[in-house]
Amino acid sequence: MFTYNAPQDLLAGRIILVTGAGDGIGKAAAHAYAAHGATVILLGRTLEKLEKVYDDLEAQGYPQPAIVPMNLETAAEHDYIELTNQLEETFGHLDGILHNAGILGVRTPLENYDPIIWQQVMQVNVNAPFLLTQTLMPLLHRAEDASVIFTSSGVGRKGRAHWGAYAVSKFATEGMSQVMADELENVSQIRVNCINPGATRTAMRAYAYPAEPPETNPTPEEIMPAYLYLMGPDSKQVNGESLDAQGNGQA
Repeated sequence: MFTYNAPQDLLAGRIILVTGAGDGIGKAAAHAYAAHGATVILLGRTLEKLEKVYDDLEAQGYPQPAIVPMNLETAAEHDYIELTNQLEETFGHLDGILHNAGILGVRTPLENYDPIIWQQVMQVNVNAPFLLTQTLMPLLHRAEDASVIFTSSGVGRKGRAHWGAYAVSKFATEGMSQVMADELENVSQIRVNCINPGATRTAMRAYAYPAEPPETNPTPEEIMPAYLYLMGPDSKQVNGESLDAQGNGQA
């Protein structure tokens, strides 16, 4: 497991957007970031889930979060522009984005892959993070040091049979992160990295591996050290990397 002891005030005063914040890893990240002082913007498809996370954060006495209901499969450019305008008016800048939202699609050979599902996976996993980051870039530039974290996967580094659009989308995510990081290197205070959560006790993992006992995998809360490290200022010099949340790395 990636080990990092985050200072309690690691993210004090920071504004951080988390996609897919309604459950799983996104929910755990929202809690972790808020617990370390951040104002978290909760973006997700299901309002009820976001409201539950919002209430939990408020009950803990953390900085008051914000809710952004958005379906990344159907969101258009004007939706991202409207979001940027709202965040600019409310916060003035943005210190970080965690691109956690994603869909699995189906596990089947490419030969048989449904083109409609293929487009859905690419839209949510690749196109939406690109458009969201591009539109929010002016707010990231206003931060003292901003962090953009994309979510990768082991199947986004070495292709594996039957992982279809999901694997291809994660290869694209790795590439997008590297290109963006290289473009911003030495001309910006924004750093861009990928994180591979590994096998984690989430609904997506259970769907992908229905016969696997869930308790064999760590909970989302247990993999948060890597997420805190990449989002906080201790990773200022880390750019264009792809970390494993369950690797042996230390910070």
